[in-house]
Amino acid sequence: MDIDVAPNARQLEGDQSCDTVVVGAGMAGISTAYELAIEGQKVVVIDRGAIAGGITARTSAHLAPLCDDLTSAMIKVRGEDISRAFYESQAAAVDRIEEIQKNIECDFRRLDGFLFQALNTDSQIIDDELEAVRKVGAPVHRIVGVEALAGCERQHALRYPRQGTFHPLKYLRGLAAAIEAKGGLFYADTVVRTVEEQNEGSILVKTDRGNITASAAVVATNSPIVDLVALHTKMAPYRTYVATFEIRRGALPDALYWDTLDPYHYVRLQPGDGQIDYVIVGGADHKSGEADDAGVRFDALEVWARNLIPKLGEVSHRWSGQVLDTIDYAAFIGPNPGCERVYIHTGDSGQGITHAVVGSQINSALILRKDTKWSEVYDPSRKTPSAIGNFLSENATVVKNFAKYLAPGELSSLDHLKPGHGAIVRQGIKKIAAYRDDRGELYMRSAACTHIGCHLHWNSFERCWDCPCHGSHFAVDGTPLNAPAISALAKAE
Repeated sequence: MDIDVAPNARQLEGDQSCDTVVVGAGMAGISTAYELAIEGQKVVVIDRGAIAGGITARTSAHLAPLCDDLTSAMIKVRGEDISRAFYESQAAAVDRIEEIQKNIECDFRRLDGFLFQALNTDSQIIDDELEAVRKVGAPVHRIVGVEALAGCERQHALRYPRQGTFHPLKYLRGLAAAIEAKGGLFYADTVVRTVEEQNEGSILVKTDRGNITASAAVVATNSPIVDLVALHTKMAPYRTYVATFEIRRGALPDALYWDTLDPYHYVRLQPGDGQIDYVIVGGADHKSGEADDAGVRFDALEVWARNLIPKLGEVSHRWSGQVLDTIDYAAFIGPNPGCERVYIHTGDSGQGITHAVVGSQINSALILRKDTKWSEVYDPSRKTPSAIGNFLSENATVVKNFAKYLAPGELSSLDHLKPGHGAIVRQGIKKIAAYRDDRGELYMRSAACTHIGCHLHWNSFERCWDCPCHGSHFAVDGTPLNAPAISALAKAE
């Protein structure tokens, strides 16, 4: 997060025009802009916050081409052919990053990935996954014992060669420089209000600081701002937690590690300075807004990590992020349903980095009227009847959420709200999202998300309001921090 990806970025001032406007300056948006810029297009990249300051800055950066929810699960839902195409597209994404980064210092390296049987679980999951991975044509080796991890000397595991990892913001800094060298522009801290197709074949993007006219638009805002309901019913937001630990260089072999639990844990190394590296450990996921116990989850991550890697040093960083899981495990990439020149990228399902590059290949090819690979896998208009169970279980969240408006507030009086805390307080028939800062100043906003009105929940670790339905986040003053919400929370008296 300390990397300034686009130091020349500024706020939009007045109207602008270009060939393609990209809304959202994360891995997906910048990668797409790069592919278009090197083909001669003038691109504009715009973001409501800092360039690459959103969810991309919170990734653990595993470049693992196989389905995040296990290939065996994907085959059950989408069949062998689509699952094979999914793997091939994700592997091609890692190849593309490797090709581009040759002139960018971004800690890229190829390494092995290990899926290992969690302690006290059945090894059958390893056998099932081995069979599935072989069906899609990915290289895999079944082994017994992951010597790098304590207590796993007899655990069954799969070793995947030629996985990858890197520092995503160092990489994006190189892409941003290349885009600017081709005449591309970056605008930060500029809020997009609407993206509209015009009758004359152009796109009009209205912002709070001017308008942008373009021939095409790509909306890559984590959760889309151009679709009110349809796509949102086919994916769900989950919060994930990450901690990093110092470790002496060489004490842990450089590889990717993840276990078979649900939610699973994931581990990788990040090079540090001198003789110290950092072990990045993540997991403890839950539905966004459905828990507020980050401290407990970080403690659980630390216990899990220290049991397996006894040589870990001090905790150096802790953070959380949000992933959007789709009901059939692949992102939505391509034309926004009902549109001809507006393209979307959303639903990365825990594989945001590789999905972002796949999306840059598909959407740039569509805009440039070139042949596209893998469009069927990621088509935003697709229907997956076999995923109906996932659809129903994920959308039950919305039904339960609206019922919370009938429940009492979390505090009976604002007098009970302590400094540094937030809570929902009932005020007559309304619910108020109240926060008292460390100085005692009180912020009161409507507890209804401005996307479709879902009931918000306090996130004490990030000090923001989370929407469990579709993943919007709001600052304590009501400012939207994450799509799909665009408008600020209404002030409450």
